[in-house]
Amino acid sequence: MAQGARKVNWFAIWVTVGVVVALVLVAVLVVALNNSSAPKPLPTDVVTPSASNIDAETGAILVGDGEDRLDTYIDFMCPICNQFEQLYGAEIESMVDDGTITLGIHPISILDSQSQGTQFSTRAANAAYCVAEADAEASLPFLQAMFADQPQERTRGLTNSEILEIAAGVGVTGIDSCVNDGTYAGYVTAITAETPVQPGSQGIGTPTVAVNGEVISNSQLPEPGQLATLFE
Repeated sequence: MAQGARKVNWFAIWVTVGVVVALVLVAVLVVALNNSSAPKPLPTDVVTPSASNIDAETGAILVGDGEDRLDTYIDFMCPICNQFEQLYGAEIESMVDDGTITLGIHPISILDSQSQGTQFSTRAANAAYCVAEADAEASLPFLQAMFADQPQERTRGLTNSEILEIAAGVGVTGIDSCVNDGTYAGYVTAITAETPVQPGSQGIGTPTVAVNGEVISNSQLPEPGQLATLFE
């Protein structure tokens, strides 16, 4: 006599179904999290900063009131800009403080492609204008703090919240909407395109330095401690 039909192992079936459902939920959660962390598109309309310490025509954030003028064009994702800051930053600050120079900081964005689509360079430059507009005296400390916490190239860079924390660390608050909305992002893009090219270069690079309006090649920079010779 043939044996009866084999019993169905409903427990095993339900366990399998449960595992499948759990995997689907995990996949949905991962997609949702990825979408929620996707960077907010930055505005392209050009809103020009109007503070007296910002030269709207050139994009220079002005620090100090010395007779001689030193302009630096920097990208906050640029590691060589950070090296420039480590080599010359203290000397530049001293020359500003003693009234020797006026420093023009030009935050530009040529390395957005190096931040996994988050446009860190543009967001950071935008934040520099937000800070400068809110508190002129915080402009240079903010630059220094951003380079002290500089992310590596080909990472997502700092979040807006982290940038706002750095701004708060130099005494600037109340700029959340300016940073999060990318108020000056379109301006950063427009002014970046106007960056002068170093002699002998084929395109825009950072850092780029101008002395009393004349752009010099980085090979002309003196040894640290000798920046004053640029103005002789």
